[in-house]
Amino acid sequence: MTDPAERRTILYTGAVQGVGFRFTTVRVLADVAVSGYVRNLADGRVELVVEGEPSQTEAAVERVRGALGAQIRAEAQERGPATGEFQGFGIRR
Repeated sequence: MTDPAERRTILYTGAVQGVGFRFTTVRVLADVAVSGYVRNLADGRVELVVEGEPSQTEAAVERVRGALGAQIRAEAQERGPATGEFQGFGIRR
């Protein structure tokens, strides 16, 4: 039996805009079974939303930290049930 799909929303603070954060996120999550998006926010943060099996959303968050941890000063994370509204993963404007 698998765990129900979840949604994670993570807000990253730090030197996260203008450094290729969104493009790197798409690249490092290319083979992780999640859907959702990454986007810049007007206040200088980056928002990451991923949906999938809990093991996959955890893998996604860990990959972003591993690839971009030097740019991340802080992150705020929320979890909830998946909505199923996304087709694939990409950059949202």
